[in-house]
Amino acid sequence: MRGWLIHWLLSGVALLIVANILPGIQVDGFGAALIAAFVIGLVSATVGLILKIILLPFILISLGVVYFLINGAMLKLAGELVPGFRVDGCLTAVVGSILLTLVDFLLNRLAGF
Repeated sequence: MRGWLIHWLLSGVALLIVANILPGIQVDGFGAALIAAFVIGLVSATVGLILKIILLPFILISLGVVYFLINGAMLKLAGELVPGFRVDGCLTAVVGSILLTLVDFLLNRLAGF
């Protein structure tokens, strides 16, 4: 349970870092970042997983490009659902999802997870 909470906090920090890097992503504060991190995880684990299974042949044919588009769509969907978290545009969502994955990975490695 403790590891899950730390990972959630690190995901919120990663979201704030990405919002400071990309001008098209806005987060109103750390509370909004934590809620957005939770919703991003929930949306990716449900809708995103279903889309990845259905679109697996296209992911393979495109050498993974469709995978990035699905992750961007999940980030954009979370931006629509969470007040205080906005993602402007599809390209920003795709680039933001890639950056969010990288920053989250680095923060978790630094924390020892």
